[in-house]
Amino acid sequence: MMFDLHIHSKYSYDSFSEPEAIVKTARKIGLNGIAIVDHDSIKGALEAQKYAGSDFFVINGEEIYTKECEIIGLFLKEEVHANNVMEAINEIKKQGGIAVLPHPYKRAATISENILENIDAIEAFNSRGENSRASKNNERAFELAKKYSLPVICGSDAHFLFEIGRSVCTIDTASDMTELKNSILTGKTKIGGRTSSLLNEFMSQIVKMIKLRKPSMLLRAPRKIIKMFFCRDK
Repeated sequence: MMFDLHIHSKYSYDSFSEPEAIVKTARKIGLNGIAIVDHDSIKGALEAQKYAGSDFFVINGEEIYTKECEIIGLFLKEEVHANNVMEAINEIKKQGGIAVLPHPYKRAATISENILENIDAIEAFNSRGENSRASKNNERAFELAKKYSLPVICGSDAHFLFEIGRSVCTIDTASDMTELKNSILTGKTKIGGRTSSLLNEFMSQIVKMIKLRKPSMLLRAPRKIIKMFFCRDK
């Protein structure tokens, strides 16, 4: 069974993707399920579930921004509201969810021991994970998971429909959400995928500018892309 465990919908500030279209696209390319993890919202996942049917998994998820880093909550019952990373992790676990560290090195050089000792899994391949100064972020994330004996997942980090499925997390079988959740927690996953174009990151910045009505962001976006292209670690 194949899953893309990191997708954004129109309920994120940098995506226009309709939840219904996300489900249709995922089905069309042969996925068995997805996780919609909008920025600080579970509305996209809840809406997508209306179009899923009984033979397709839509996991309630959220990508939570904290001062320390971002944390993904999977299998949530309600939105998580926390500015502190440990508070976010605790809220996720209180709901019976899975706390995932996404793209660990995309925006941070190091990850604190406290975070690594409390999360449930690491996103060891993110299709947009290389879109930063470091050119081996995914490889480093996988090694980090090995070092701390943590389960791994992967996701496309799709903000556009054409990005869905660029990363695929494979699980032998899952008859329901409980079995799917346990498969992730016990490391019964295989990950793989391909990276997205840096231009997709740029387009996300354009979408963000439009949705937040901040034209000044358009001036910063090209500089951000230039840094990605020319300031990458070898």
